[in-house]
Amino acid sequence: MIHLLLSILFSTGLFVIFKYFGIYKVDILKAIFVNYIVALTLGFTLAERSFSITELPNQPWFYGAIFLGALFVSIFFVMAKTAQINGVAVTSVAGKMSVVIPVFFGVFLYNESVTFLKILGIFIALVAVYLASVKEEKSIHKNAGLLFPVLLFLGSGVIDTTLKFVEVNYVEKEDVSVFSGSLFGCAAFFGLIILSIKAIKKREPFGTRNVIAGIILGVPNYFSIVFLIKALQTDSFESSTLFTINNVGIVVVSTLIGILLFKEHFSFKNKIGVGLAIVGIVIVALA
Repeated sequence: MIHLLLSILFSTGLFVIFKYFGIYKVDILKAIFVNYIVALTLGFTLAERSFSITELPNQPWFYGAIFLGALFVSIFFVMAKTAQINGVAVTSVAGKMSVVIPVFFGVFLYNESVTFLKILGIFIALVAVYLASVKEEKSIHKNAGLLFPVLLFLGSGVIDTTLKFVEVNYVEKEDVSVFSGSLFGCAAFFGLIILSIKAIKKREPFGTRNVIAGIILGVPNYFSIVFLIKALQTDSFESSTLFTINNVGIVVVSTLIGILLFKEHFSFKNKIGVGLAIVGIVIVALA
């Protein structure tokens, strides 16, 4: 349970940090690249066993790490844009209500329980994502404001599902940090490719601000993944239940932070959406 609680706290911290990226005009891609270098370093430094870099491509989870690394870069960028355009609470709802995707695959791949209450909770969750993400104000960001939460919803669900699949089939308990470090290393590689292409088109200094922002982001990012994997490796919960509890915790904490710290405005639809998100995810957990 302690691993699950720590994952919730560190994951919530990511949304808050992304909000500050917009406030302080941080270059998202550059900060994300540095963040992955930090997470890579932490993963290899805190490894539970000794290993050689040359052995990593031979590990059964390596191709999964490559796939997840590419997804991480893409979804982190989407997450940052969503936090800046839609706010912390909407970002957490769109990202974490994607729990319906790993729950669905958990039922079919791992024969986890399925009940009327679980199906009802999933339906409520889908409605909640839309209501919490809709912006009533007419602005130039209206279409983009709905696009990014939807992309975040789908991408986060694919990441959680793939992470569970790789963890169940390929990652030993003593390999969690090495796997996590390799995953972040692959993400850094893809981030470097994108940065290099941008540099060819337009040369500009990297910026101390972006380096500092990336370092601040890298620590909670690393631990949010590590503690989630460790929680998945326990036998206390089915993965569908664990993802649900993890995500509702992040939604609730992020919503409170968005209201109290950033004074974010919520329309009536947004409030209903957040409320339904909590209801839906609790129903899935109780089911």
